Amino acid sequence: MTEPKRKGPGSPDVTLKALSFIDNLTGQSHIADLGCGTGGQTMTLAKHVQGNITALDLFPDFINIFNHNAKQLGLQDRVKGIVGSMDNLPFQDEELDLIWSEGAIYNIGFEQGLNKWRKYLKTGGYIAVSESSWFTDERPVEINDFWMNAYPEIDTIPNQVAKIHKAGYLPVATFILPETCWTEHYFAPKITAEEIFLTKYAGNKAAEELVGSQRHEEELYRKYKEFYGYTFFIAKKMG
Repeated sequence: MTEPKRKGPGSPDVTLKALSFIDNLTGQSHIADLGCGTGGQTMTLAKHVQGNITALDLFPDFINIFNHNAKQLGLQDRVKGIVGSMDNLPFQDEELDLIWSEGAIYNIGFEQGLNKWRKYLKTGGYIAVSESSWFTDERPVEINDFWMNAYPEIDTIPNQVAKIHKAGYLPVATFILPETCWTEHYFAPKITAEEIFLTKYAGNKAAEELVGSQRHEEELYRKYKEFYGYTFFIAKKMG
């Protein structure tokens, strides 16, 4: 499938809003972007911060595109994509000033990511992640069952903030991603990719089912968006 720039809801504006809560970055800072995909948000970060960024993703194809994009933008001297796994990071203890992860911490689990990644941050370093959240304590069965099946660790925002606190961070800021992060920046680019994909694999049942499940996700969002969405969490490692 032709790869849209984003693997989850987000936008450059949202990346910069989250960045505005982080005040410790200098030319010597070391930033990690975990689960970077092809690096849309990484390039936005790199244009607005000094310091070095190491971006990590499990998929070599994404990292090849990532490094090509960094070179096109003239950022290759301080922005580097590497293939790697979130649960086995190639960093030293207390090496990082900032850990960034947009729409990707779910791969390891919100709580596990917070706990496992903490040791790589300097004291006073920041973590900034976006994660799916419930907006209400109660919700319709259809959307509840969909999420329980897809990602049982989804939780309400107060519970997620409590998990951040429990993991040894000071919660600094929390904000909900606007609806356009889903509609314009996530679903819309996928429509073209899906059409190309279906044409290429015409009559292929597995291909049709994959696109069908992605379209179902969009239908559910439009129907139930007042009950859930993505939230950005920014927090600081305490001593």
